[in-house]
Amino acid sequence: MALVVLALILFASERVPLATSSLLILVLLTLLFEIFPFDSSHGQVRASDLFLGFGHQALVAVCALMIAGQALIRTGALEPIGRQLARWWSHSPLLTFFITLVIAAMLSAFINNTPVVILLLPILISVSLKTTTPASDLLMPMGLATSIGGMATTIGTSTNLLVVAVAADLGLRGFGMFDFAFPAILAGSVGVLYLWLLAPRILPLREARLPTTSPRLFTAQLRIHDDSVINQKHLSEANALCGGNLEVVHILRGENDNRLVAIPDMVLRSGDRIIVKSTPDRLKELETVLGASLFSGDERVDDEHPLRDTTQQIAEVVVVPGSTLDGRTLANIRFRERYQLMVLALFRSNKWASKQGSEHTEETRLHSGDVLLVQGSVSNIKRLKSSRNLLVLDAKSALPISSRAPLAMIIMLWIILTAAFGLLPIAVSALCGVMLMLLTGCIKWFDATRALSTSVILLIVTSPRWARPWSKPAAPISLRAPMSR
Repeated sequence: MALVVLALILFASERVPLATSSLLILVLLTLLFEIFPFDSSHGQVRASDLFLGFGHQALVAVCALMIAGQALIRTGALEPIGRQLARWWSHSPLLTFFITLVIAAMLSAFINNTPVVILLLPILISVSLKTTTPASDLLMPMGLATSIGGMATTIGTSTNLLVVAVAADLGLRGFGMFDFAFPAILAGSVGVLYLWLLAPRILPLREARLPTTSPRLFTAQLRIHDDSVINQKHLSEANALCGGNLEVVHILRGENDNRLVAIPDMVLRSGDRIIVKSTPDRLKELETVLGASLFSGDERVDDEHPLRDTTQQIAEVVVVPGSTLDGRTLANIRFRERYQLMVLALFRSNKWASKQGSEHTEETRLHSGDVLLVQGSVSNIKRLKSSRNLLVLDAKSALPISSRAPLAMIIMLWIILTAAFGLLPIAVSALCGVMLMLLTGCIKWFDATRALSTSVILLIVTSPRWARPWSKPAAPISLRAPMSR
């Protein structure tokens, strides 16, 4: 009884990670049954019996479906849905929001929630930023819609798979894939309507992690050359060329980056770097009007990577929570070499704006929520969307559909249909599907292992083992200490 109470407390606590709680309960159970073996009508339960959960069919099915879902992400198989939704948002936002919730629920009934969230997250964040809508009003209903959809089938969530598998272990009637569908659709229809019409209106007003004003001001560096229009001109003249809208923070001069106060009668020289604030589009205009170049860290942008190249694009990307970039500098992570993109400007999130300057240099320490204005080839910007460290805010920079995307989708449909029609158990069909995806190159082993969730694995291993000893018809129970054996 004490272990039951402890398990409930640990699983309900947000302070203790779920993986830690599950592992602790598993360790305590193994110690308990090793020291005090449990006698039942089916024989003695020992600690070694608890490890059988690592080979449980529910665990195999869940892990295989996680990997299959990751293959859909890696191949971009769901991207056509995302692009179509992005187009619809500009015409009918309210109706498109409803369609988004329905699609999220339908997809999550058959695949892991992670691919669905990754598909819709950039679209909803972009809409939030452009319409001044709090992100929580869009993201929370979407997340709950995926939970509603997951209830409709036996493979919709790891919980459903676990319950079905445990029921089979106990000798109960097996569940078909759509046995939960009718009640789930009835309740889910009401739930989706609630999330669409009422939830955004009753959610508490939350300050967005990213400012929702659009366009946003970025801080960037403009470098003056010998042939620049403003070389040997006063700062006031440069401001006049920009229509009086040149917002200068300060000026860096010399090899030591001496910081100079921006005063109107200051004479600008070749080599000076003007720290300015402007919108992304305006930054490009300033480059043309002033005859200067956007400067990224210690690298001149226009030498090896001409800004005027028509094959280049500008995009906004955000450092996501949990990113490996959080707390590191651009120089540390070798951003340019790693992503083949130049960072032109930085928008500092509110949390850090008062603690650090917002001008962009190679030694600027990034934090979760920072928005980077990057420039590079169209292909490199599109490739950035597959990164788990950065989120591309411009929905137009979509990842092109891989040549293996149709194949990944066909294999996923095969997994679902063979299980739905009872041709193969879901654990077997999912495992075969993952093997096909690996053999056909839809996913690599590195990505497959990253798709697995330690928390879910340990929870599934622990749960059936926790219930099994007490679920069997017991003989006269004796907890025998090892000394009495």
